Amino acid sequence: MTTSTTAAAADVSARARDLLGVSRLSNAALSSWLHGLPGVDQVGCEARAAALGTRSIKTSAKAWAIDAAISMIDLTTLEGADTVGKVRSLCAKALVPDPSEPATPRPAAVCVYGDMVATAREALGSSGIHVAAVATAFPSGRAMMDVKLADTADAVAAGADEIDMVIDRGAFLSGRYLQVFEEIARVKEACGSAHLKVIMETGELVTYDNVRRASWLSMLAGADFIKTSTGKVAPAATLPVTLIMLEAVRDWRDLTGEMVGVKPAGGIRTSKDALKYLVTVNETAGEDWLTPEWFRFGASSLLNDLLLQRQKLRTGAYSGPDYVTID
Repeated sequence: MTTSTTAAAADVSARARDLLGVSRLSNAALSSWLHGLPGVDQVGCEARAAALGTRSIKTSAKAWAIDAAISMIDLTTLEGADTVGKVRSLCAKALVPDPSEPATPRPAAVCVYGDMVATAREALGSSGIHVAAVATAFPSGRAMMDVKLADTADAVAAGADEIDMVIDRGAFLSGRYLQVFEEIARVKEACGSAHLKVIMETGELVTYDNVRRASWLSMLAGADFIKTSTGKVAPAATLPVTLIMLEAVRDWRDLTGEMVGVKPAGGIRTSKDALKYLVTVNETAGEDWLTPEWFRFGASSLLNDLLLQRQKLRTGAYSGPDYVTID
């Protein structure tokens, strides 16, 4: 642990104590603070998300939104059967998403397991496309803390720019908030200069109130991004859940002056779905979040549909799946 990361950890704890108004961070203090957050109106949240999902985007605005969505993708492969060849192929697609149109934007990152980071790093070179790695015993999060920290440190050493960690949902649901806070803060230390995305696995959090609490706890502990899901649990990303997370990062900036990113992941497969999310970002958090720096899609098949829609806007004809590569 370097002096800078130790200082960063101390800063996170000091900020948490200041925000909570306590001299010592405790589970009781975190519990009181998190349960003091306003409750989520389930009916209102779902109605708001449904209304935003009906917004229509046309012509030049649609073209911009498709390009923006492409640039926000973390192009992902997280399968037990992943091979070096598959990861290299995915990186090649990230570098040249559409060989027929060189002006096509590139995705923000390629996301892989830690043992594939070096392969992705070599394939992407100095392209500017980030390498993201899942860590901390993804997707379950069931491992000892030293294993989670080693998992993170190994991925960073291999060249990861971003770490996608999973919280201990069992600890969170049991009310052991200090344990979750300390785990996130320690993983953040292990990231060094790499950005940390905290996966809450919202499908296992049961209630919208828990999604709000987990969002605030993750930001309090130093998350650079809050992320919905691993993609391995149903339901994964949903518009109402993402709406709650966007409200959280908006309110966090109002409180602290700091911006935190949002990443819905899992189940977002079509351009139509992606555009609904972008409308929700704009109408909830604001246009400052409409960049890859602050909003990402965790996806694999989404890119192909966006490319087909982009080709249709450019040529006036729908090309069909034979005109994009199979992941």
